[in-house]
Amino acid sequence: MLKLLAASLLSFGFSFLVAVPFINLLYRIRFRDTEKLSVDFKGQPTEFNKIHGSKVGTPVGGGILIILSSAIFTWLVYAGTQFNFNWTSGVLYLSLVLFGLLGFLDDLKKFLGTSAVGKLRYLKLKHKLLFQVVLGLIIGYVLYSSLGLHTLTLPLMGKFDLGVWYIPFAMLVIVATSNAFNITDGLDGLASGLLMIALTAFWYLAGQGSYSLDVGLFIAVLMGSLAAFLYFNIFPARIFMGDTGALALGAMLGTIALITGQVVALLIIGGVFVAEALSSLLQWWSMIFRNKRIFLIAPLHHHFEALGWPETKVTMRFWLVQVFLALLGIFVALV
Repeated sequence: MLKLLAASLLSFGFSFLVAVPFINLLYRIRFRDTEKLSVDFKGQPTEFNKIHGSKVGTPVGGGILIILSSAIFTWLVYAGTQFNFNWTSGVLYLSLVLFGLLGFLDDLKKFLGTSAVGKLRYLKLKHKLLFQVVLGLIIGYVLYSSLGLHTLTLPLMGKFDLGVWYIPFAMLVIVATSNAFNITDGLDGLASGLLMIALTAFWYLAGQGSYSLDVGLFIAVLMGSLAAFLYFNIFPARIFMGDTGALALGAMLGTIALITGQVVALLIIGGVFVAEALSSLLQWWSMIFRNKRIFLIAPLHHHFEALGWPETKVTMRFWLVQVFLALLGIFVALV
């Protein structure tokens, strides 16, 4: 544990040192989101632009910083210590890189702007989802074939052998977690703070299983990089995570839950992510089939903003809920 804590602290220091010049670079090259009109599922304008209009122009390359810093420092750890890079570490970084590249395509369009449509086709939702399914199946296959994972553990009921069906099951977990996390990433410090809490819970749970060393090292290094990013991401944010980070970190969280056998605990520990995703799905269903809104704005965090809650209040209240859910998830996992 002492070595893992040292790795986390060193990762934080390394990431923090490179963060400032990296953010300045993003400002210089204007790698940022552009102003756009926010509309609901019916194409009607929402209050989002009024609430968050001042954030236009903030760089969206935070995910690049997190992934690159984690990868570089992990390489340094493996090169300078007795830790050995193996399939457990490999599949975790595979989920980060593959989903990060997919998210980077979306971030890149924000950088290039509408004038580049002829050169870079925007990914439509159905195409992005198809790519996520393919990537999820690849990661699921690696988990099944290389790590030998094929069971689902249910509290008080034991393990259920899924056989080869574990591959599509893993894909569903990874894709769902990736999108739920991406939906949650909408306020300064919200998603990154929630992830820090969730990773702390899984760091503890990983210590109870057979993959404790590899998963623990991965989480330690990632939390160091994530903490450095969070310093610049809390209100008022100097940098956003972007789709590069949101899709990658969500997929990574799902992969950690699969490796540790804590998929059920993920639903509880990541309960805020689940609520955010459900709020968007319910809003879509109600707008399409009832022509009525359930929430003033979806997802859930914007609904509270529309009610008049300050952004920092929403963020901190959601963090507190996540702390409670993390403790509850650990309790359920250990029952």
